[in-house]
Amino acid sequence: MPIVLVAIFGLLFVTYRNLRDSLRVFTGVPFAAVGGIAALWLRDMPFSISAGVGFIALSGVAVLGDMVLVSYVRQLMARGVDRAAAVEVACLTRLRPVLMTALVAALGFVPMALSTGVGAEVQRPLATVVIGGVLSSTLLTLLVLPAIYLVFGSKTTPSVESPATACESGSTVEPEADQGPAQ
Repeated sequence: MPIVLVAIFGLLFVTYRNLRDSLRVFTGVPFAAVGGIAALWLRDMPFSISAGVGFIALSGVAVLGDMVLVSYVRQLMARGVDRAAAVEVACLTRLRPVLMTALVAALGFVPMALSTGVGAEVQRPLATVVIGGVLSSTLLTLLVLPAIYLVFGSKTTPSVESPATACESGSTVEPEADQGPAQ
């Protein structure tokens, strides 16, 4: 598991070329772990090898919503929008993409979580961890990540635009004007 976490953080650092933003996005992993543990506890399931595999899968999925939010904040700040306004606009305009990312991941595992057939004893813990972790990570991403960005954010704009933000184009700063597809 630690190798996976190091690999995820390394990929985030390569993407953002910034330790602070990499750490912000990486906060999704402990947020997700809390939900995965709570889901196992609520369903009265023991920690097993398949639950461990679920935590590994969850570690990768948990950072997706954070990446959507942080990438857009960085893009807005690179355009000259101050940090507080950039965080607010990003939260408003990227709410739908963050929720859709989480729902797709969580709903895809519902059949596994409810299975009763052959192999269900392996599928249920894995799916339970992923569903619980994705839900808690998404909730905490929408509530805690903006606060982390405001409290621990740098006052300067990002010096190097990441490949993720360089690919986005045509977005406006106003939340009402951004009606395009989720990016």
